[in-house]
Amino acid sequence: IEDLDKKQTVSSTSVSVSDNILPETIIFDSLDRSINVLNPASRTVSDLDNALLSGVVRHPDSATMGQSGAVFILGHSSYLPSVLNSNFKAFNGIQNLKWGDIIRVKSGSSEYVYRVEKVYRAKAANTTVPISGEKQRLILATCNSFGSVDDRYIVEADLFEIKQI
Repeated sequence: IEDLDKKQTVSSTSVSVSDNILPETIIFDSLDRSINVLNPASRTVSDLDNALLSGVVRHPDSATMGQSGAVFILGHSSYLPSVLNSNFKAFNGIQNLKWGDIIRVKSGSSEYVYRVEKVYRAKAANTTVPISGEKQRLILATCNSFGSVDDRYIVEADLFEIKQI
């Protein structure tokens, strides 16, 4: 994978790469779900919590599309029988993703295709999410139940392909 403003080839597909392309939509074909991604500039807990009311959120300290490192996206999940805000169920079912499942992220005129590598449950107090590195990755995190502060479901996926749309 080459640096900025050069061509990038991932799985025989070439596109221009920029360091400030933000994710707009995340699509889970296996869950039959498409979710808006918000990109707040602030990293304060209150601002991130507020943004989560309207969708899932890319953490502002994580990579942008096309950068090395991890695009880290947080979202709510809730299995309560009645939920007034559907965004509280945005990441319902991500714990059921399996190795090889595809997650697509749209941004501008490109679609970034990721392959799930690992899905696991982790204690919130012991969970650190590495967002740097050479690989281009997608990491998703949600609580195991709405309002829970104990456990998290984490999905790690590697960039597989970039398509022009």
